[in-house]
Amino acid sequence: MISWKKGKVSRVLEALDHIQELDVEVEGTLCCAWNFPLLTGDVSTGDYVYLNTTAVEKKLGSGGYHFVIANLSRIPDPAPGDDGHIMKLRYTPYQVKVLSVEEEASPFHQQIKDFESLEGTPVIVGTLHSMLAPAAAGCLAATQGRARVAFVMTDGAALPLTLSKTVHALKEKGMLAGTVSAGHAFGGDLESVNIYSGLIAAYQVLKAEIIIVTMGPGIVGTGTRWGTTALEQGEIINAVSVLGGQPIAVPRISFADARPRHRGVSHHTLTALERVALREAIIALPEVNTEQHDLINKQLEESGILSHHRVVVRDGSPALRYLEGQGITVKSMGRTPVDDPVFFLAAGAAGSVAAELRKK
Repeated sequence: MISWKKGKVSRVLEALDHIQELDVEVEGTLCCAWNFPLLTGDVSTGDYVYLNTTAVEKKLGSGGYHFVIANLSRIPDPAPGDDGHIMKLRYTPYQVKVLSVEEEASPFHQQIKDFESLEGTPVIVGTLHSMLAPAAAGCLAATQGRARVAFVMTDGAALPLTLSKTVHALKEKGMLAGTVSAGHAFGGDLESVNIYSGLIAAYQVLKAEIIIVTMGPGIVGTGTRWGTTALEQGEIINAVSVLGGQPIAVPRISFADARPRHRGVSHHTLTALERVALREAIIALPEVNTEQHDLINKQLEESGILSHHRVVVRDGSPALRYLEGQGITVKSMGRTPVDDPVFFLAAGAAGSVAAELRKK
């Protein structure tokens, strides 16, 4: 059941990439809220707003933010139009019209139509959004900052790409050449109908030498083997292979997570790579100590993953040093690289592998 409350905007803290961060007074308490002007129009100090408060009340992973459903003080002006006719969030009250990269009115329509193959382009396939920054840093650290990296965001978690402060920071530092929001995700530099056309757009239009694919901030998990959006990793590996790319899987690895199912290699990764990925991928592993290595290897071997995927071990630490040099901090599940180094080192290792496979 959805929880709704009325609030009054105390101030607009920040307007960042088509998203507004607000202080909102709700029943005498000052709270934080996000507003997406594309969906609900701009809000100003003093406006009364209708809020979806469910995630905060349920203590879900929204970062302690409510979401503006409507501005009760005024009707928003229509969003600027374009020639697009593809709807995202289809058949919901907030369906939004975008100009997808594939459609006839797109200036890139012919490039998408002419696509034949990714021609072996390395594609890093992660699960958690927090893998994006260390993966990109791994690519750049190994190429002295010269790799052209693009990001394709799926709709497995947050749908608005503009919610990602990580993407904003990476673009600000010149670490991403561009972004594509695929499926029902929206707000990228380019929009695509699905993961296939999203990968094609990154290659054909953004001219990516390396592509990174993850969902947006957040993830859906249930503690069951099959009930998680992380399984999309296997499906994306299949898509990359079908299109002629080289998939590189980032395993979710942790030695700080207290949950047994996520110790070592997460059960989500094991299921995605063992049961869902039907095409071969390179699994990038970081250099770890002997005890950690033995557990990881045992998990991969017992799952049968080693029989149809190729494991490559690389040093992921240059990626973390690169991020530090750029002044970019990263966290996953509230943990930093100091708290849970292997998680981030795995993504950095994948970036290093991708750099080696990059076409010169």
